[in-house]
Parts: sequence; C-alpha cells; structure tokens
Amino acid sequence: MILSSRTGRSPRAAASLAAALAVCGLLASCAPEDGGVRGTPGASGLRDPYFPKLGNGGYDVGHYALDLAFDPATGRLDGTARITARATQDLSALNLDLSGLTVEGAAVDGAEAAVNRAGGELTLRPRDEVPRGAEFTVTVDYSGVPEPLTDADGSTEGWMNTSGGAVAVGEPAGSTTWFPGNHHPSDKASYEIALTVPSGLQALSNGVRVSSAAAPGGRTRTVWRSSEPMASYLATVMIGRYETTTGTALGTVPVLTAADPALAASTAPLRAELPTVLARQQDRFGPYPFGAAGAVVTTDGLLGYALETQTRPVFPAGSFDRTTLVHELAHQWFGNSVTPESWRDIWLNEGFATYAEWLYAEEYGSVPARRSFEAAFADEDNWAFPPADPPAAENLFDPPVYQRGAMVLHKLRETVGDEVFDGLLRGWAAGHRHGNASTEDFTAHAEAVAGRDLAGVWDVWLYGKDRPERP
Repeated sequence: MILSSRTGRSPRAAASLAAALAVCGLLASCAPEDGGVRGTPGASGLRDPYFPKLGNGGYDVGHYALDLAFDPATGRLDGTARITARATQDLSALNLDLSGLTVEGAAVDGAEAAVNRAGGELTLRPRDEVPRGAEFTVTVDYSGVPEPLTDADGSTEGWMNTSGGAVAVGEPAGSTTWFPGNHHPSDKASYEIALTVPSGLQALSNGVRVSSAAAPGGRTRTVWRSSEPMASYLATVMIGRYETTTGTALGTVPVLTAADPALAASTAPLRAELPTVLARQQDRFGPYPFGAAGAVVTTDGLLGYALETQTRPVFPAGSFDRTTLVHELAHQWFGNSVTPESWRDIWLNEGFATYAEWLYAEEYGSVPARRSFEAAFADEDNWAFPPADPPAAENLFDPPVYQRGAMVLHKLRETVGDEVFDGLLRGWAAGHRHGNASTEDFTAHAEAVAGRDLAGVWDVWLYGKDRPERP
C-alpha cells in the first residue's frame, strides 16, 4: 500500500490518518517537516502509442548496475539492480517496470523504501522525497524463475531458460522479465552487467568484458560494461556452452563472436567477415558508434528471429547469413545509436537496416538498389499500411515497416541525388548519435540537408495508404 499525508482532513478521518501515519513512520517519511507534500509520484507509464504503460515518468536513468546469479539446474535468477537516475520533478514516489519475479527489498539512496506491486508496475516510495534535479540511486533485490513474454504478434521474448543455460532478448518489452527499470526506448543509459554462473559455462552480454573470476560454489563471475547509452530492449544475456573467437575491427574495436559448439565450424567463416562488414558500413554511415562489436549464433528452435542487441547481435542458426548480418550490424547506427523516440518510429530502425541491405547488395553484389525497390513495390504485403503508422502493436514488425520503410529512403535518394543522400544518412547518424529521434526529426533533417520541401516523398511513400500506379 502507498500512503501519503494530506492536510485538511475532516475529524471523521482522524483515526484513519493516525493509523496511516503510524505505518508510514515505519516505512517512509511521508511529508516534509512543514507538513506539506511538495513532490508528486512519477507517472506509471509514458503513454507510448502501442505500450502506454511501458516506461515511467519523473526521472531519467543514467546507469544500470545489474548483479545477476543464475542456476541452470533450477532456472532461478537472483538479482540486485542498482539504478542511478536524476529526478525530473519533485518526486514523492517512482515506478519501475518489472514482470514477474519476487521483490525482496528496495532502497533509495541507501534508505529502505516502501514497495508496492501491481501487475508489471513496481512502485517505490522513498523515505525522503527526491527534489527535482537531484541524482539518486535505487537498489532492488529480487529473485525467481523468469517467465518469457508472448508479444502481440505471437513471438516470444524476454528471459528464456534452455536445457543448459538461458538467452535473454527484449524487443520491445522483454527486458522487464529480468531486471526492473524504465523500459521505454526514450530513456537510455549505460550498463554494467555481472553474471555469476556455474564454471564451464559462458556468460555473455553487451559491451566489453572487463573481468572474469572464480566465485564461491564452483561458479564464475563475469562483468560486462556498456559505456555508451543503450535502450533497455537492446540489453542481452546469453548463458551456456559457446565457443568464442576474439579479434579487432576498425583498428581498435574489440570483437567477440560466439556460437553453439555444434555451429562453431560452420559459422566461423561468416563470423570472421564481421570486421569487413563493419568497415564497409562505416564508410557509408560514418564512425562506428560503439566501443565493442560481435555476434552470437544460437541453435534453432529458441528464437524465431535475429535481433540487433547492442554491440552483440544474436542470430538463430537458420538466420545467420550475410544479408541478415548486414541488417543487424546496420542497426548499430540506426536503432541502437539513433534510437526511436517512441515505438511508432520503429521504421527508422527497420526501414534503414533494410535499405542498408539494398546498399550492400548494390555496392558488393552488383544488384542495383532500384531493382530491390521494384521487387518490394510489387509485393502486395508491403502495402498493408504506411510505414510511419502501424495500426497496432502486433504490426510493428510487419513487412511495410521494413520494405516500405526502405522504399521511402530509396525515393528520397532518387529525389535528392546520391551525393546529398549520402550526406543526409551520415548527418542523421552523427546528429543524433547516442540519442533518440522521431519521424518528424528525420523529415525535418532531410529537408534541411536537401534545402527543399519533400512533402511529395512523405505524402506518398511514408504516410500514403495506397500504392501509386508506378514505382
């Protein structure tokens, strides 16, 4: 129960108020010394068009430090999340997104906080209100056997236990199944993820591996650090038996790839191409935005899709081909570094990564992008809705978002010319590096670079409902 103190109560409410204050005195300081409540609770949702309860208001997260211990024999996860944030209002209470799992305790700046659970919302009331602009730290201890989520489109995401480990992926909301946080793409943060697992298993995550050491009970504790901002849906964990290969890309960027032992030999040649693909994309899109790179290949049957998890995309074996590798690596610029402001802007991820496939095929496979455009134009499935306006959550990853999104970019290229288009792409990645951006931001950017009104492109290809008579 969340309790607060208010003045002006009637005598009839005095007994209830006294009892409430007695409880409040045990859990939190419910009011400032002057008797008035200055702060208000942060919003329990950011009203995203497709996931209105996802994310929370009242604060911005700067850093997540996750300390996780996993037992493959039982599937149990024990975690401590330390979240450093800054209040954007006078904050009397705040919410975190968390699906399932048992919260064993929480604190704000080291002082015990009152805890309430309601569905996927975890509400904390700190002992002392947090003033606007102040940095504060939330600590949550939790445990349980995580349960994956089934998306609106029927796919599975979140923490998924395997026979000898686990895989965790999170687009769009699966990260809520394994750590509490502000799980909307508009609130990005740096991460440190420590994984303690039985020795003999690999424990992989995003970013750079900074340490690996023996832990009590025949276990190993491995720490991964992602210094650049990351949306929570891009965080990942992979625990199991993997064969790994290390190297360097772009001169200084450490590369780590991994594959299930049964797939290690067959996937090694393509995994070895990763630095070359990154170099070619850097030539086209501008400087690679992260301090690490890699890929992980899992056996088929667990994931039904590849995913651009930041710095270390994950691929089921059946999807690990050059085209998909190009797509997921392009996301490191478009989606991971430049992240959508809301899920309505998902075409800025998928349309751009799909067009990266077309550009790669044009430059290195002698397939003109115009030919890829015409094939997409002819496919009726790509005209179900405009790429900038998916009708519902289950349509966020439908063909129009990918193929019509790429068609938008090709028509833009034909309209402004190759030289302007290349500068436009590089400027987009540079101007919003490590930030968030909306469709409106992109159309304004394109028109500013082109020096002209481009409503003809947007009205037909980005927002138009009907297929034109000619491509």
